Amino acid sequence: MDLNTPEVDALIALALQEDVRTGDITGEATIPADRRCTAVILAKATGVVAGVEVVRAVFRALDPDVHVEILVADGTAIVPPLDLVTLEGPARSILAGERTALNLLGRMCGIATLTRTYVDAIAGTGARILDTRKTMPGMRILDKYAVACGGGVNHRMGLYDAFLIKDNHLQVAGGVTAAVALARAAHPDRSITVEVENLDQLREAVRCHTERIMLDNMSPDLMREAVSIVDGRAEVEASGGITLDTIREVALTGVDVISVGALTHSANWLDVSMEVS
Repeated sequence: MDLNTPEVDALIALALQEDVRTGDITGEATIPADRRCTAVILAKATGVVAGVEVVRAVFRALDPDVHVEILVADGTAIVPPLDLVTLEGPARSILAGERTALNLLGRMCGIATLTRTYVDAIAGTGARILDTRKTMPGMRILDKYAVACGGGVNHRMGLYDAFLIKDNHLQVAGGVTAAVALARAAHPDRSITVEVENLDQLREAVRCHTERIMLDNMSPDLMREAVSIVDGRAEVEASGGITLDTIREVALTGVDVISVGALTHSANWLDVSMEVS
């Protein structure tokens, strides 16, 4: 996923505006304008790196005179203490950008780390871990990038790029067959996922030749039966209330993918900090 986009630039600009606004009054009062320094951003907890390129983008937006050197690539599993990024440049700028850079990096590393935990939990089963749209508003591209760094797979980016026909859509549209027909007529080139709550809906979705069928809050026994009924005619996704304690059992039912909202809505930030010299 490319982070060199206007969307990411706008996000960083908003974050800097929120924190720096008219200027860092502490830095400007205590540090001479011509003072330069070096700094290191380091990880203080075990995890997976995600967001070092975002650190570069933060300082590029704040002051292009800050030189950023990335020491550890995104997606790397690390054990602390470990230097991730070095900085050299105007001391005022480095200190002004510190919190914005650390906030984004810590959140992204936390998401990548939790994702890797889920990925490792189902190793060898053939299933893959998916993210969801349960992301921080305005930060979806960074949240999903972090999931990919952790070894997960990105679901649709938003409502605009793929169909996910859920229970409320089915209720209003009049059922699986009607909803799928309407979706295909509107955008025949887009993939269709249908959420089903029982095996009757599942069979109907199979007859409609949808690309993916999402099993909503089904027991492992029911998932196994559903996988057998689908018999490879669509991808099968498990969803709903799946935790680290239950995810391997779910993966062993034969589903292709497992969506986990917790990757982005419940990840603890990784402990990262900056030290100046």
